[in-house]
Amino acid sequence: MQLLSDFDLTRNEIEEILALSEKIKATPAKYADVMKNKTLIMLFELASLRTRISFEAGMNMMGGHAIFYSIEEGNFTRSETLEDGIKNLNKYVNCIMARLLKQEDIERIGSAATIPVINGMTEVYHPCQNLADLLTIKEYKGDLEGLKVAYVGDGGCNTANSTMIGCSSMGMDVTVICPDYPKYSPAPEILLKIKAHNGSEVAVSHDPVQGVANADVIYTDVWVSAGMEEEKKQRMEAFPPYQVDSALVSKAKPDCIVMHCLPAHRGYEITEGVMDSVQSVVFDQAGNRMHAQNGLLYWLMK
Repeated sequence: MQLLSDFDLTRNEIEEILALSEKIKATPAKYADVMKNKTLIMLFELASLRTRISFEAGMNMMGGHAIFYSIEEGNFTRSETLEDGIKNLNKYVNCIMARLLKQEDIERIGSAATIPVINGMTEVYHPCQNLADLLTIKEYKGDLEGLKVAYVGDGGCNTANSTMIGCSSMGMDVTVICPDYPKYSPAPEILLKIKAHNGSEVAVSHDPVQGVANADVIYTDVWVSAGMEEEKKQRMEAFPPYQVDSALVSKAKPDCIVMHCLPAHRGYEITEGVMDSVQSVVFDQAGNRMHAQNGLLYWLMK
């Protein structure tokens, strides 16, 4: 089994992973040796505080071992191909997690691997983040079915894609609120794949106030993601109307929770007041990265 994109998981499989995540989080001592003699290799083309520490700490918690390996600048080893390198890893470890700049590279890893592969993030998908998000929403809201998620900001980024796919798979209504510009809107091919995958249609709005109306969850992310530095000036001009501030949050349901996958740029996509408000669950959300990934690792390797 491989998790190369959110489309690899059905609703039933997500439910299984979340159930395991909840059990491991609630009773960690019972799962203290489920990864005994198991090794996870973590391939990083792009550094990340949360991804590395959550995977490494999670494996340690479950009695396993995690190895960090940097492949920055695309250099897997001195000269061999990515595929040849993965064929070596098949012989050494039990699972591969890779955080890469290109989706095509995680697909190449998946094609060469004979062990489970986890997409730790690419420019198209961020499935581990969405599992943590679903776990967090479930903890705060209970049943996921019928909830409304309003994703505010860059509707064409990886976090938006995973939010649309994962949340709609669980029966949630998803609205993406973004600038009226193709690059910042959900890709038509992603919307079509979602429809084919789970039968859902994601709403797209360019009006923040209208878009967050009746939302149970408001979700935002940085305006300039990794690899988009050259677009910074253009993006910083396009996104200010889509800042999540207290005025916008007040247009959602009174018990709406606010989420951010972090790192947050306070004063830009989210204000200081909202980030530190009682409605903000961003640090519980970050903590659930480890718990959701523990459930995923156990589900993949048990």
